[in-house]
Amino acid sequence: MPLQIRREGVVSFLRENLLTLLTVIGVVSGTLLGWGLRATGYEWTRREVMYFQYPGELFLRMLKCLIVPLLVSSIVSAIGSLDLSLSGKVGLRAIIYYMTTTVCAVMLGIALVTTIKPGKDPESYSQPTATKLIKKDTLTSDTLLDLIRNVFPENIVQATIASYRTRLVYDVNDTKSIRGHLETYKIDGDYQKGSNVLGLVCFSIVLGITLGKMGEQSRPLQNFFHALSEAMMIITGWVIWLSPLGVFFLVTAKIMEIDSFSELVGRLGLYFMTVLLGLFLHGFGTLSILFVLATKKLPCRYIAKMGQVMATAFGTASSSATMPITIGCCDEMGLDPRITRFVIPIGATINMDGTALYEAVAAIFIAQLRKVEMSFGKIVAVSVTATAASIGAAGIPQAGLVTMVMVLDTVNLPAEDVSIILAVDWLLDRFRTTINVVCDALGAIIVTSLSQADIEKCRATQNNDREGPAHELSDLEKGEH
Repeated sequence: MPLQIRREGVVSFLRENLLTLLTVIGVVSGTLLGWGLRATGYEWTRREVMYFQYPGELFLRMLKCLIVPLLVSSIVSAIGSLDLSLSGKVGLRAIIYYMTTTVCAVMLGIALVTTIKPGKDPESYSQPTATKLIKKDTLTSDTLLDLIRNVFPENIVQATIASYRTRLVYDVNDTKSIRGHLETYKIDGDYQKGSNVLGLVCFSIVLGITLGKMGEQSRPLQNFFHALSEAMMIITGWVIWLSPLGVFFLVTAKIMEIDSFSELVGRLGLYFMTVLLGLFLHGFGTLSILFVLATKKLPCRYIAKMGQVMATAFGTASSSATMPITIGCCDEMGLDPRITRFVIPIGATINMDGTALYEAVAAIFIAQLRKVEMSFGKIVAVSVTATAASIGAAGIPQAGLVTMVMVLDTVNLPAEDVSIILAVDWLLDRFRTTINVVCDALGAIIVTSLSQADIEKCRATQNNDREGPAHELSDLEKGEH
């Protein structure tokens, strides 16, 4: 009998966690195959690597296709179905949580990099050669202003495919333009490829609040967004079964692309381990402490259920692409869908703890290499800029590398210095994305726990409102008799 019970328990565990186990196996198998193919000594061409990556690329495209409809419909239906005062409390709690974790991540990163000093031996690092790798054509102030501009898109349809970016152009015919002095250049702007997620989130929140205020009149539109959200989750449920194969091919191709493994474990090893230690301490230390303080529960049980989310995040290196799977994971945990569909999309947009920590560490690491003294004021400037840059970083692979230029500019370091850390960025990008999505999911649990009393109060009020007319009718009938 005990043997039969144990066997049934194993079968039940496998049935519940089959997809997670297959995805983890996909990551491990992809890693082993990648190293195995490299060990053959054959020099793989870019086209051959592309062929290996192709199935994974299709999986990634499927996930990204779901982002815009799921993000808009989830936020609108969640806010529209919540009481307006409750929506405000949930949103405020989510933003406070996300800002707290981001600030903690930056502070932890700065503490580690100033203590370990991975750049204390600059002689062991070669100087960057790819000086044109990232062309600096904007100021830090322009980047911050663009962040706010994108919150208010001038065309909501265009916001689904492009975001605005200020560009400084040198005009030879302009007597006021001085070559090399960006602040004197002509101020221009264009739209770059990629969804303006901040603008879509802002529009969705406003539309959800509007539908909530309209009451019964908005019921048809609310039903539409609710049905669209549920449809997207069903499609996600289908696509998710491709994740083991998808991450297998993505990881294999990425390892085949590595130029030099010696750089990863050699000259950049200490920097790599500093960032990795910071991400580990933040993910399983800082976030766990905040979780215990907010919910009075241990996070281990919840983190154990996030295996599928973490494996997909590691394989795709995109928090936005992982968002549908994160929402599905929270639904399986039994969280209120109105909370998760509001909190998770906001988290996937503005919460980039791993990116903030990485940018703070990288900026000070490069400053140590350049022997630039970091005063307290400069460290504060790096903290603020890394936090702002992480919010501005879209949830796409290696977006943090672009915003890294903005942080370097804060401490007057050249943009081309980014090339120093390129060799390990692809791998760190996967680890920091994993931490980002874990933070999003834990945030949904924390906000749900803190809002439980408000949810019950709101539900009781709604029930009383429904019962009110029935009581009045029965009183009238009694009066007639």
